[in-house]
Amino acid sequence: MQSLKHDFITRSTPSACFCVCFINKTNCAVDYFCFLFSPHRHDDLKEMLDSNKDSLKLEAMKRIVAMIARGKNASDLFPAVVKNVACKNIEVKKLVYVYLVRYAEEQQDLALLSISTFQRGLKDPNQLIRASALRVLSSIRVTIIVPIMMLAIKEAASDMSPYVRKTAAHAIPKLYSLDPEQKDQLIEVIEKLLADKTTLVAGSVVMAFEEVCPERIDLIHKNYRKLCNLLIDVEEWGQVVIINMLTRYARTQFLNPNINDEDEDDDEKEKEKKAEAAAMAKRKPYVMDPDHRLLLRNTKPLLQSRNAAVVMAVAQLYFHLAPKAEVGVIAKALVRLLRSHSEVQFVVLQNVATMTIKRRGMFEPYLKSFYIRSTDPTQIKVLKLEVLTNLANETNISTILREFQTYIKSMDKDFVAATIQAIGRCATNIGEVRDTCLNGLVQLLSNRDELVVAESVVVIKKLLQMQPEKHSDIIKHMAKLTDNIQVPMARASILWLIGEYCEHVPKIAPDVLRKMAKSFTNEEDIVKLQIINLAAKLYLTNSKQTKLLTQYVLNLAKYDQNYDIRDRARFIRQLIVPTEKSGALSKYAKKLFLALKPAPVLESPFKDRDHFQLGSLSHLLNAKAGGYQELPDWPEAAPDPSVRNVEVKESVRAVGTVTYRDTGALWVFRGPQKMEGSEESDSATASDSRSGSEESGSGSESESEEDSESEEEEEEKKSKKKELKKPVQESERCVCVQFAGLSLPVEPAPSPQVTPVNTLLSNSLVTDLEGLSLSDSVLSPAVSTPHVFALKNYELLHRITGEGLTVEYCFSRQPFSPDANMVAVQLQFTNNSSSDTKSLHMEDVKLQSGMRVKEFPEIELLPAGETASAVMGIDFCDSTQAANFQLCTHTKKFFVSIQPPVGELMRTVFLTENEFKKEQGQLMGMNEITEKLTLDARCRNEHAIVQRVTAAANLSRVPCGSDKECRFAGRTVTSSSLVLVTVATREEGAAQLTVNCEKMVIGTMLVKDILLALTQ
Repeated sequence: MQSLKHDFITRSTPSACFCVCFINKTNCAVDYFCFLFSPHRHDDLKEMLDSNKDSLKLEAMKRIVAMIARGKNASDLFPAVVKNVACKNIEVKKLVYVYLVRYAEEQQDLALLSISTFQRGLKDPNQLIRASALRVLSSIRVTIIVPIMMLAIKEAASDMSPYVRKTAAHAIPKLYSLDPEQKDQLIEVIEKLLADKTTLVAGSVVMAFEEVCPERIDLIHKNYRKLCNLLIDVEEWGQVVIINMLTRYARTQFLNPNINDEDEDDDEKEKEKKAEAAAMAKRKPYVMDPDHRLLLRNTKPLLQSRNAAVVMAVAQLYFHLAPKAEVGVIAKALVRLLRSHSEVQFVVLQNVATMTIKRRGMFEPYLKSFYIRSTDPTQIKVLKLEVLTNLANETNISTILREFQTYIKSMDKDFVAATIQAIGRCATNIGEVRDTCLNGLVQLLSNRDELVVAESVVVIKKLLQMQPEKHSDIIKHMAKLTDNIQVPMARASILWLIGEYCEHVPKIAPDVLRKMAKSFTNEEDIVKLQIINLAAKLYLTNSKQTKLLTQYVLNLAKYDQNYDIRDRARFIRQLIVPTEKSGALSKYAKKLFLALKPAPVLESPFKDRDHFQLGSLSHLLNAKAGGYQELPDWPEAAPDPSVRNVEVKESVRAVGTVTYRDTGALWVFRGPQKMEGSEESDSATASDSRSGSEESGSGSESESEEDSESEEEEEEKKSKKKELKKPVQESERCVCVQFAGLSLPVEPAPSPQVTPVNTLLSNSLVTDLEGLSLSDSVLSPAVSTPHVFALKNYELLHRITGEGLTVEYCFSRQPFSPDANMVAVQLQFTNNSSSDTKSLHMEDVKLQSGMRVKEFPEIELLPAGETASAVMGIDFCDSTQAANFQLCTHTKKFFVSIQPPVGELMRTVFLTENEFKKEQGQLMGMNEITEKLTLDARCRNEHAIVQRVTAAANLSRVPCGSDKECRFAGRTVTSSSLVLVTVATREEGAAQLTVNCEKMVIGTMLVKDILLALTQ
């Protein structure tokens, strides 16, 4: 035995056998042992599963699940595993359910035997077991258990655990695909789950809604605002589903925010429709629905998501729903995704290529991000080329062409061909560089690479069709290439050019036909067809030289193997060589062959893809995929917005408490109330609130009670005294205001903000709260402080220039209600002339990229000597660029412009001292600017510093524990970038000014303005 040496060789065969070969090297005898291993396979695991010890069962299940994870088949263990579904050990039971979910569909008969065990699992105290049991039950694809599944889903939809409710939502599409007749009952479950306020359930139920009843948009109305508010906390894939659904919902419920914008690429019919819509819009100005704004506002933060699918979903939502001026915010997020894997890049670039056709401007600042790297795959290179070509304009074309020159030297031939096509498109779209591109392409004709030359020929042919008379030399040069170029498409293009413009090359064309006739039988079909066309055109224009050649070519074509070529030859012979049998058509042969043909339009392949929803599979494939839902058209008239209102519970009417969480300081106010049992204490405030809610919840009030309440309200309106309460502890961080008889909505709404009128908070709480007024007309109380200053007026139109009309403007520092991103500008018109001025309005608004203007309402009549006021809104995009427009009357037009100081581009924001320090710590380094200064002699006390800083910039005072520091805070109106200002005083008037701002340009300009205000 020791002399024997054995080699053990194991091989697996399709019949699942082991061939064990023992090769005896001494005797050279070979014994083959083959046996089927399936009866003995996994015997150890089966023994462990049949054991009475839970530890062995658990170990066996871990090994089985690991096998499944590695992709190995473990279906033969199903009978042994399914017996343990009733195991009392929770860990074992969890793994058994994991196994059953995988194999229940394959082993349906065995799974049905354990259906009673699954039903018991639905009542298990452990939420994971209940969810797993429902998951296994819904995986058994047998119609006989549909009623059991329906009952289980309905019970799970009311489960206390959100995880089980989420599983119920997942089971709904499975049951629907098994039995579509259950749709009505499933819709009831979906409606119930849509009302769920848990973020864990939201994404799953919306997915079920999209699978089962996407047309039932009415189910979303009541849940729209809730879904918008929950969106930020939903798991990532749920966010994608919800955003796509809300995109379709918004297209059916809101008006088009870009209804007044016209695209140059639209055809005449679309322009007419848009003109009609624009006319309607002028009669009734467009105001964005608050729910539309809510969706845009709540999805914007998700552009910073780490999940590329979420970013892409938000990008398509903004592209399809946002006003044109706001779409630009998605560009930076999409460019960030270009650093991801090549698969992600491919999808993102497909969508960017579509966006750049209609929204070219928003990607122009990121032009360099689309430059091609040598490591990029070919498909990524081609898509980046597409984007660069779409972004090309007169300004950047020279840079892009230099890039293209580099790309032509690449070793990737497909990429080089795409680059040459891109050069041709640039030449077509931008006339100024057409000759330059044409000369560059002609130089490529001498390239050693035949594919480069062939592609150049094809592109040159298209360009020459635009101005053939100027480029006869190029046609002659290309005719000489027929001896060298072998690529069929290139040869066909050269022959077409020579035939189409044979009058420009009368001597060369017949010779080219002679050469082609010699090689006719060896040419490709596409080349043969062009040889026949060339022969026909030369016969019609120069029959003396080419008559015999034409007949020879037609005779060759007559017996060609391809029936298209034979048919073409017979047709052309009858057309150009008239005989007795020829019809009247032969008279028009010249007009048919030598008619002027329009130059081809080199368009982007992504031009018409925007009718598919961006980010969808249909958009990626440029074909409608299964299950794709068309993006609805905008409605002509806005549907009723009240359908999204949730019914107000009666118990919330009566006295309520409004909590302000935006303020840095924390106090409790109470207005004068005539309520029994109310006392001047904090405890009385709470008891009043409770008693009010209890009284209102007891039932509807009688008319006499309502009358008495209204009388009390009138008396309260007449009284102007307000009683201050003690400050609440700082940890509470809220302001509670009690209103008598004020109805508060149940629907969650943005907390009302305390809007200061040209004011800021001082150190003293009592001083800050003086003058607080609560009225039924204004929900947001205005806080007035001693720091009041006159708004600075600017001259817009002088009396002499305006021929008697004077116009002044000031920045009111009030929120512009139609659009919070706009700066409110108050205009004052004075008619100093002796005649009335009519029809005061704006026209011909000229703005920098991204800026917007909301025009003031037309003033129909301004009598002589009278004054009128109006308010307009301007979105300066956080820049001090001027807004230029024409101020028009019924007879005159005046060119005017409004340029804002940097301090007017901000709105106040309230921060506590701790919040200020925290934010300031995050805005260090390049975001911090510090200047030393000497304060003016009249500006060396706290009151004067506050007065001057707030006059220079619309900032609010931040509480500060130090007497030698004044702190201010605000946000830019458009981008909400934080602006923090600190003035630290030293001895003898010395001071240090520090500005922390996310936008360095804003910070630099603000430092200059505040320095000027404090030193003069």
